[in-house]
Amino acid sequence: MSKQILKDMETKADKTLHALKEELKTVRAGRANPSILDNIMVEYYGTSTPLKQVATISAPEARLLTIQPWDKSIMKEIEKQIQASNLGITPSNDGTIIRLPFPQLTEDRRKELTKVVKEYGEKSKVTIRSIRRDFVDDAKKMEKNAEISEDELHVLLDDIQSLTDKLTKEIDNIVTDKETELMEI
Repeated sequence: MSKQILKDMETKADKTLHALKEELKTVRAGRANPSILDNIMVEYYGTSTPLKQVATISAPEARLLTIQPWDKSIMKEIEKQIQASNLGITPSNDGTIIRLPFPQLTEDRRKELTKVVKEYGEKSKVTIRSIRRDFVDDAKKMEKNAEISEDELHVLLDDIQSLTDKLTKEIDNIVTDKETELMEI
């Protein structure tokens, strides 16, 4: 029973870690990465559509992304949405392709981005602590309903806490790796 609780907790926590990694992909680290544009939505035939569903996005060079829309009529909309996003990149349009040149990050911008990364990490830690609280409550209910003994409860609570500590450390490592990547010149 307690192994199942830990497995359930780990499954939920893995989703949190996956979400953190996905969020961190959208933080620009000096190199052009198409996943930076994953959150950009464009108005296409009256529907808000992800950019990657209406265009081909590629990185032909380390500091350049190209966007080639399948329907040329939405080029202005794509440009507008990129400028409205908080990427700090100005698109250039030649009529068929939109180019996104990535300038070298300044020291100030790097520091701003590390703060954003830390915020993402902190949000993930809060989520992990919330998951821990839910599972601790479940364990206490099980003990109250005589499904597990008091000794088993203490062992389970220790296991939950050690899993939480492990996950928190993993989040710290992910955030530290991203910060290191950001601070590279």
